[in-house]
Amino acid sequence: MGVSGCGKSTIGRMLAHELQIPFYDADDFHSRENIRKMSAGHPLTDEDRYPWMMVLAEKIAAWSREGDAVLACSAIKEMYRETLSSEGKALFIYLKGDKVLILSRIMMRENHFMPAKLLNSQFHDLEEPTDAITVPIDAPPTDVVSMIICELLKRGLVAEKAAAGHHER
Repeated sequence: MGVSGCGKSTIGRMLAHELQIPFYDADDFHSRENIRKMSAGHPLTDEDRYPWMMVLAEKIAAWSREGDAVLACSAIKEMYRETLSSEGKALFIYLKGDKVLILSRIMMRENHFMPAKLLNSQFHDLEEPTDAITVPIDAPPTDVVSMIICELLKRGLVAEKAAAGHHER
């Protein structure tokens, strides 16, 4: 979780690969209307997000029953995280970075519906989680994934065997 441009999709894909579980991007579940609104430079309201969050909560519950998955999702407000975890278990990993770094990443992206001008609204709305694994994003992606896996191992949330491929590199 984190603001747009923090690396959720990149880190999420890499983490899912290392843990050998599926990866999903919450952006793929947005309605056409939400994508149109963001593409036009308008931030989504809580009302816009609620149906999307409920779909994701149901998906999280299904993925939990099927053996887990990694979902890249902004989840910038506590109420969003509560909704996402309302149907099943969810562990949040907060990719934390400063606005300058994230803006530079957004400016390099191509073919993404989220314009850079909405970053300020995301930082304004961000409610940093107190119960998430928090990792700084100013390191290379492989190091960020290593930090996450180490924390998951420390917390007993993944078996050493699941992360073995990561340690062999």
